[in-house]
Amino acid sequence: MITGLILAAGESSRMGRDKALLPYRGRTFLETIIKTLHDSGIERIVVVLGHHAEEIQQAVHLEGVETVVNPDYQRGQTSSLQAGLKALMCADLEAIMLCLVDHPAVTSATVLKLVESFLTTPAPVVIPTHQGQRGHPVIISRTLFPELLALGPGEGANSVIRMFRDSTHFVEVNDPGILLDVDDPDTYSQMA
Repeated sequence: MITGLILAAGESSRMGRDKALLPYRGRTFLETIIKTLHDSGIERIVVVLGHHAEEIQQAVHLEGVETVVNPDYQRGQTSSLQAGLKALMCADLEAIMLCLVDHPAVTSATVLKLVESFLTTPAPVVIPTHQGQRGHPVIISRTLFPELLALGPGEGANSVIRMFRDSTHFVEVNDPGILLDVDDPDTYSQMA
């Protein structure tokens, strides 16, 4: 089983307001990502919250989704990833689909293609590409969880993923949404 792990714990300081709550096509960013995962057959979804966790939980429809609150969210994205992984360690899962809350425009077709690629190749990491550029979400096999959990606060998941670059499976998708990282008001204003 592949579990969706959505990181939505940051302070959204460049955006100036919580990215999880930004409207996009009739839903919030967070609701959009959850729906995309559900529509793609991802049954279990875990959302890691931190900054304004209570407000987000009240504002966003999270029925059927597990939430983890990272009390150390100010230590960065790695601490949120680790909080999510710790919540999943007992679970019967093969991998996580790591989603970032500032990438809401990914299509369910892309998610399906990534899942299919993971299930049919022995790769520990599956990364989508569009016109040669790598994007999100990324599937990470459970075999890499110990390395991810051992990362220090200043180290990102990319440092582990790079170690497995030779065995990573890159999947070309016709989805510019994998590259759309909405970090600031200018980028948000350009979204379709």
